[in-house]
Amino acid sequence: MSKAADLASLASASETALSNRNILYNGAMEISQRATSVTGIGASSGYFTLDRWQIQAANTAGRLTMTQTADGPSGFATCLKLDCTTADTSIAAAESLQLTQSLEGFDLQQLKKGTASAEQITISFYVKGNASATYVAEMYDLDSDTHINKTFSVTTSWTRIELTYVGDTSNPFDNNNGGSLQFNIWLNAGSNFTSGTIQYPWGGGNNPGRAAGITSFFDSTNRTFFITGVQMEAGPVATPFEHRSYGQELALCERYFQSLVNGELVGSKNTASRMRITAKLEPEMRAVPTVTRTSTNVVFQGVAESLTSTSTTAAQAANSGTKCMAFDLGGFSSLAARSYGGADSSPTSPVFNCDAEL
Repeated sequence: MSKAADLASLASASETALSNRNILYNGAMEISQRATSVTGIGASSGYFTLDRWQIQAANTAGRLTMTQTADGPSGFATCLKLDCTTADTSIAAAESLQLTQSLEGFDLQQLKKGTASAEQITISFYVKGNASATYVAEMYDLDSDTHINKTFSVTTSWTRIELTYVGDTSNPFDNNNGGSLQFNIWLNAGSNFTSGTIQYPWGGGNNPGRAAGITSFFDSTNRTFFITGVQMEAGPVATPFEHRSYGQELALCERYFQSLVNGELVGSKNTASRMRITAKLEPEMRAVPTVTRTSTNVVFQGVAESLTSTSTTAAQAANSGTKCMAFDLGGFSSLAARSYGGADSSPTSPVFNCDAEL
């Protein structure tokens, strides 16, 4: 290779980040703080198993099981697996099923959307199923209600999909912690979303083209869908998947969801039966979290005493923030005016979930 070609190659490489290329979270499907398998999904939308990956379902009688499973292609220990458990062969017009990840505006500014130098966006991932199928990968701009869509094919063997989308010189992303972009994989849809022409390039108000040409995931209880190695990056080239360390990926996911175990809690008397409980949130969360109690057994140790709350009374938020959570909890009796530390007899079992998802 000539010196000029060497310099050109070096200049091109310098424009691609060597790290922090992947804008998406948990692309290798390693982090599953909530659960590793959940059945009966389809009646509503939600985050069920793998962190940052949401199922959005509407108006369908179909049901599925969502699992983190050890069946990845070479270089990937785990993947996300969807199994159809209840078929729906009479698809309603407004029916939809999507696998989704939402991204905040802070993470998207390198795409230069809304400028004359808007970057192309490239998505890559590994996928397979029980049979051949066609699905749609969509970029949906939540700030401007516009989207761009491409179909991709699934076979019975692991295949790497690479899709590049044109940049959008209109509609910049908001630069804040709100949801600005959704990456959606359309797996099932009714005529409201399939009767038009696939939306490409960016456009709005074209719902009939969002999922045109897709296979129905709910067409049979034999239907499966596996995915891992999902990467979104700026530019026209799909680079090798960026493997972050487990610790790095967990910390990134904990910005949106954290579980607190008993031993992380500190308490002090509020009333004779209620305790003010605090816990530090590390890392700082995206927004003030919604707190859900997941265990009816909370144990505290004071001076020469042990206190247990089995009350199912919901936690009452009190001056919580993104760095530290404070709330009241009832179900105690004869509390003394002193501080209490959480006695963690089960250090891996969460007692509270903190959710700041988009």
